[in-house]
Amino acid sequence: MMYSDIPSAQTLVLYFKSRGVKNIVISPGSRNAPLTISFTKNPFFKCFSVVDERCAAFFAMGMSQHLQEPVAVLCSSGSAMLNFYPAVAEAFYSDIPLIIVSADRPSYRIDIGDGQTIRQENVLDKHIGYSANLKQDVSHATNTISKYGKHLLEESQMEVQRYNESEIAKTLTVAFNDNYPVHINIPFEEPLYGRIEEPTVETQNIEVPYVQGESSQINWEELSTIWRNSSKKMVLVGVNQPNALEKEALNTLANDPTTLLFTETTSNLHHPNFFESIDSIIAPIEKSEHKDELFKKLQPDLLVTFGGLIVSKKIKAFLREYKPKNHWHIDTKRANDTFYCLTRHIPCNPNEFFKNVGDGVSGESKFKAFWEDKKDHYEKKREAYLEKIPFSDFIAFDCIIKTIPKGYQVHLANSSTVRYAQLFPLDQSLKVFCNRGTSGIDGSTSTAIGSSIYSKDATVLLTGDLSFFYDSNALWNRYVRPDFRIVLINNSGGGIFRILPGKEDTEEFETFFETSHDLTAQQLAEMYGFEHISVKNEEELEESLREFYTESNSPKILEVATPRVLNNKILLGYFDFIS
Repeated sequence: MMYSDIPSAQTLVLYFKSRGVKNIVISPGSRNAPLTISFTKNPFFKCFSVVDERCAAFFAMGMSQHLQEPVAVLCSSGSAMLNFYPAVAEAFYSDIPLIIVSADRPSYRIDIGDGQTIRQENVLDKHIGYSANLKQDVSHATNTISKYGKHLLEESQMEVQRYNESEIAKTLTVAFNDNYPVHINIPFEEPLYGRIEEPTVETQNIEVPYVQGESSQINWEELSTIWRNSSKKMVLVGVNQPNALEKEALNTLANDPTTLLFTETTSNLHHPNFFESIDSIIAPIEKSEHKDELFKKLQPDLLVTFGGLIVSKKIKAFLREYKPKNHWHIDTKRANDTFYCLTRHIPCNPNEFFKNVGDGVSGESKFKAFWEDKKDHYEKKREAYLEKIPFSDFIAFDCIIKTIPKGYQVHLANSSTVRYAQLFPLDQSLKVFCNRGTSGIDGSTSTAIGSSIYSKDATVLLTGDLSFFYDSNALWNRYVRPDFRIVLINNSGGGIFRILPGKEDTEEFETFFETSHDLTAQQLAEMYGFEHISVKNEEELEESLREFYTESNSPKILEVATPRVLNNKILLGYFDFIS
């Protein structure tokens, strides 16, 4: 093994090893050399090199999301760290313990016109669980410090070491216990490349007391009474890890005549009695002559939510207008008042909640039965609609989702992709992920590749063209597995903007909103060693999908060209048709 001769670099590596942080994603640079040397020369760590910092952070975040443990991403000084910010924000709102480690210049080099130098301390503060700004070692580069940073010598190396260890310990406690992203900023003075075979520091492995909210203080008797006496209950589930809800709770909810359970594609919850396509229930009501009457029939007495952010704009608009009497949000730390009617935050996990409120139902209710009829109606109408429309995004998603092999890990890009996926049923063996914390398109491919690294199952990314091209540097690494698959829906622009209010057929709209283009993925696929298949109609798509998932020596991209100016008409026509 080999270590940097700089104490703070040794300290961080020793703490990471003692806490089991073993996956390190490194964006190459010079100022972070002390850390790169120490991590890469220690066989305990698994190190990955990803040049583009934005891609590197999403790659690490995807890995952390899959493993459900902290993963570190490391960069040099200057603007490099700012490129981590999109992934940091996503991790913050998605409860993913991403550890940001940034090398910094000494304080006496900042704001004097030195290169690759910015104000790095606390720069991520608004979207971070804890920021640790370590102190510069005074036992290293003492001649330089004596010249330019003499004030640093007022503290001994022992005091610096004690402070740094305490800050690292606090940071790791937040990452492990709160599932927040955290930031460690470390200033290094040159020389940066000195090496030693044994560390010169002895770490204390400081234990930081952790206080968690007490679910024992919840008044379960009161909640259970309200639950039993509510004849119109709605359970709405957002982003969820696969298999998060126990089977007993699933079955109880599925068979309760007083409860509608609305699931999103990202919820990873499946049951024939659940409502999987929320918009297909609500859109026909919006278009009905009896809109107010039907919405009042759907309006719950009690709304229970858990999981991450909700995709459906229609359910949000409905619940904000037709508010439930009670809204309970179940989460160990967050209390999202998404619908402006939150009455209780219940700090526990969903399994504990459903065990404690019980399964008793007082009286009879036709609440669920009424809406099950509506569900059966739209499912039949969807199949009829597919028979009458030309090739489009709608047809393509139906074909693609039906043919994903069982057990696959499915990553959805944001914007149109995740919204189309909401309209079709997925096989319950699939494990679905999407960056819904901030819902950006910027790191979907990088996240999927990072998540695939340790997956025992193969991974497919369903993505749109803008999301794919925006994150094309995600393919620039050596870690893409040969069983990794990308299905790219290329409708030559940001198709979702044709659905939103304000669409107009002008040059300005096509340039500044829709971003129309003539790009294809063929040359990118060739450059990065992907097999590329291009299709432009339903017959070609169905034929290509028969072979797309078969074993291969290289990853594959299936690019599906769909009509830019027709897709929005067909999607909006679907809601008219089922109405």
